[in-house]
Amino acid sequence: MLETFYDVMRRQGISRRSFLKYCSLTAAALGLGPEFAGKIAHAMENKPRIPVLWLHGLECTCCSESFIRSAHPLAKDVVLSMVSLDYDDTIMAAAGQQAEAIIEETIQKYDGNFILAVEGNPPLNQEGMSCIIAGKPFVEQLTKVAKHCKAIISWGSCASYGCVQAAKPNPTKATPVHKIITDKPIIKVPGCPPIAEVMTAVVTYILTFERFPELDRQGRPKMFYSQRIHDKCYRRPHFDAGQFVESFDDEGARKGYCLYKMGCKGPTTYNACSTIRWNEGTSFPIQAGHGCIGCSEDGFWDKGSWYARLTDIPAFGVEANADKIGIAAAATVGTAIAAHAAMSAVKRAKSTQTTAAHDEPKQGA
Repeated sequence: MLETFYDVMRRQGISRRSFLKYCSLTAAALGLGPEFAGKIAHAMENKPRIPVLWLHGLECTCCSESFIRSAHPLAKDVVLSMVSLDYDDTIMAAAGQQAEAIIEETIQKYDGNFILAVEGNPPLNQEGMSCIIAGKPFVEQLTKVAKHCKAIISWGSCASYGCVQAAKPNPTKATPVHKIITDKPIIKVPGCPPIAEVMTAVVTYILTFERFPELDRQGRPKMFYSQRIHDKCYRRPHFDAGQFVESFDDEGARKGYCLYKMGCKGPTTYNACSTIRWNEGTSFPIQAGHGCIGCSEDGFWDKGSWYARLTDIPAFGVEANADKIGIAAAATVGTAIAAHAAMSAVKRAKSTQTTAAHDEPKQGA
């Protein structure tokens, strides 16, 4: 019988208090009310860990690096124990035939009841020879394991969209997972890499509710990908005021002005970077002084230079080029002031006329 997540935490020396704190923080990260912390705790205590086979195709392993650095819980070995991670060729002790035998054992023991996590994508050109796992093209391993899994998590932009491997001219024909596997439920968690807490929260949600969270039309969890980085960015007031960094390390950069003119893709990128942030909530690229490159969006490598500014970004409820926002804002304010002054003058004039008429002596008095 598989251990529960709570069993593993206790075995690792994690206190009951720390466990409940983790459940509360996870509920908050998922955008759930405080009452759901108890449900998460109950699931962790009673449900067995989910068997997971974590496969690697064309990628740089940044998703794994992000996953093991989750701040909640703090212990990376506990994060990895959240699931029964039966196979991950990057971090497992086994190698060669011993490692590959684990895949067969998991399929036989948990056929239709395990999660397939995929980091990277399969190349299809040259008969898939650009990515070989255990002497065979990765696409063969992927399709074989996918036939027996319950659902698939596409970690990162490589698995979700193709990322740099699929950038033009895409000589290996790197192909995202959902275009290869079409008969299984797939949740995409894009980013290069995804935020660590987003990854662990998705796993926790699946474990707790035994279903995927609500997804957007691209297959991403809405709880983390429903708002643009621009919407919650702390530099947004500078965008609205028309205050922009014109060149790196200029006076505007030192004052923390908006990075739109430096090519920031925050206005068109859906992710939780500006709210959850990175490294235990310490910072994110925009806070560090570099614009968002849009890494959680499809085809971001082929959408022009990272330093080329976007155009026609909505502001004040209308379509406007941000270059004109400052002038437009000033003109709007100036017009409003002028209009207010004119109305005040008219009111004063009417008031004066009324008073004068009242004070004039009536004829025959």
